[in-house]
Amino acid sequence: MSVAGFAFYVFALTVLAGGLFTVVSRNPVHSVLWLITAFIGATGLFVLLGAEFIAMLLMIVYVGAVAVLFLFVVMMLDVDFAELKAGMAQYMPIGLLVGVILLVELGMIFGTWATADGVEMMAAPVLGEVQNTEALGLLIYDDYLLLFQLAGLVLLVAMIGAIVLTMRHRRDIKRQNVVAQMQRDPKASIKMVDVKPGQGL
Repeated sequence: MSVAGFAFYVFALTVLAGGLFTVVSRNPVHSVLWLITAFIGATGLFVLLGAEFIAMLLMIVYVGAVAVLFLFVVMMLDVDFAELKAGMAQYMPIGLLVGVILLVELGMIFGTWATADGVEMMAAPVLGEVQNTEALGLLIYDDYLLLFQLAGLVLLVAMIGAIVLTMRHRRDIKRQNVVAQMQRDPKASIKMVDVKPGQGL
């Protein structure tokens, strides 16, 4: 067995073990750590495939930012996970039913998948002729530009929807009104009080 083959099996087992223990771990902190392990294994697989740019993006963005953010949120928030698990067990039958329906639909789709005659599949640029990052840019920004822009639009709408759903205006909190502060008349905001000797305010 070559070194590349051995590394592939090591990284593949790392991804499978990390994904499995991410789901079955009872401690949320351990789940996030196993998730980071799975990301590191996936990064190794991308390096073996020759996609170094995607591997570094996966390592920097997911492991360096998202997974660490999850870890800090889980460790700093005082969340009663026992209560959350009790509520999750209540809706487990409905979730399993929806999951089975989705699996059946995916099986029906892949079972009837067929390519029409005369349709040419869009091929990626040959990596020997161009660099990895250049090939990715040509593929995304030339061949799949419309789909790439639509994916960004969907993410933008999802972000705006999340902000709108979580934004709550509380009336018992004083908020700063910059426009009202700038339009305030200094003469009307200052009151001169003539305090007589021997008297307090």
